[in-house]
Amino acid sequence: MDDAFTIVPLSPIRKMIAVRTSAAKQAIPHFRVCADIEADALLGQQRAGREESGERVSITDYLLKACGEALVETPALNVQWVEGEVRRPRSIDIAVVVALEEGISTPVVRGVDGKSLHEVSREVRAMSARARKNTLKMEEISGGSFSVSNLGMYGVPEFDAIINPPQCSILAVGAARHCVVPVGEAVEGTRIASIMRVTLSCDHRVIDGRLGAQFLAALKRRLEDEGYLRTLTEESGR
Repeated sequence: MDDAFTIVPLSPIRKMIAVRTSAAKQAIPHFRVCADIEADALLGQQRAGREESGERVSITDYLLKACGEALVETPALNVQWVEGEVRRPRSIDIAVVVALEEGISTPVVRGVDGKSLHEVSREVRAMSARARKNTLKMEEISGGSFSVSNLGMYGVPEFDAIINPPQCSILAVGAARHCVVPVGEAVEGTRIASIMRVTLSCDHRVIDGRLGAQFLAALKRRLEDEGYLRTLTEESGR
């Protein structure tokens, strides 16, 4: 027996990930659309919201809520591919990718568009804690019409993610980084801004580039709007 390496047994979760991601990568014709989002308003509102309410609302929570409303604006992206059929759920159910020691879990927040920011945040925290204890029920990690995977907290500037079927899209979120950006359309000068790159992986059997771009535009508009972000926080605190 070769003693130059050790065989690491696969956990049940890692075996499932290997099967599902291999099948998804082979069967789904992925394409990607990227957008750069100015994140200063988002980061500032997150800090202010925590100070005002004392709740640990994360950037991922804001992303889930903004994605839910962007999907209302672009409902053709809120779809599943099931046995050659395109299904459009009546609810906007978003899976959030949670890192575990042995792999990942994807708890689904149901009806994101109809919940407040703090309701989304509390649900994500509760399900993430249960995911790490391996106590989530199958129905809590199944289905969904969209996914969000955020690696920004690890300093990763950008990445792309594999679609989790039957979903047809997943948003990969990188870290906000300081960049020099122009001031004004005529480039009157420059300034420093926090830029967050997001990458949308799409199933080309169902989604075309224009639709992906429309969704990212809807998401970018919300996440860069200080008034919108403030409203999310204030409505949650009532």
